[in-house]
Amino acid sequence: MDIADCYRILGLTSVASAQEIKTSYRRLARQWHPDVNPDNQQAHDMFIRVTEAYKVLLKVTPQPMVPSHGMPVSKAPPPRTAASVSSPGPSPQPTHPRRAPGPRSASASSASAVPHPDPAYRIKLQAYEQLRQLVKTKRYPRAIALIEALNQKLPQDPEIRQWQAIIYQRWGRQLITERKYNQARAYLRKAMQTDPGNKSLLSEIEQDLNAIRMAV
Repeated sequence: MDIADCYRILGLTSVASAQEIKTSYRRLARQWHPDVNPDNQQAHDMFIRVTEAYKVLLKVTPQPMVPSHGMPVSKAPPPRTAASVSSPGPSPQPTHPRRAPGPRSASASSASAVPHPDPAYRIKLQAYEQLRQLVKTKRYPRAIALIEALNQKLPQDPEIRQWQAIIYQRWGRQLITERKYNQARAYLRKAMQTDPGNKSLLSEIEQDLNAIRMAV
């Protein structure tokens, strides 16, 4: 199992901090634990993969790491509808932008930061900071417009597709709370198509789709 696979199994990217790795592992370990999924071989296999990925990443992740500037994680549980009273699942771990070595600290002055020579990197970083604010304030339509424009500029960047899928899923979940089920279903499916390899996100999307099925 290579390191890239380990990050993907835990629903993270290569800039995730040690604390983020531990948090993601604990969440997934609870989800796939054999005690919670008796007689489920698929869950048992997934639990083993998650544990192995966690052990590998602990060996290669510095302790401690410089805090990363990740896309904010919504603390709200999956939406409950009038017809859905099941216990909400945990929110998916978001992805983080890839940064050049030596990232500036939170207290560093922007004027003293060394600019990155790659124009595409600067475009990506600037857009990412805007996306963080838009997601934090739940202005999803504007976030979608921004991430789709960014994807057109940098169509080969896999992290941008990860961000795009997360924003689609967040907007779909918000639409469920507004009882706009057809629109919600459409955006959830777009999220699945945009980043089909993100198993953690796909699990959350399936929960959202189940909420729609129970509500309609």
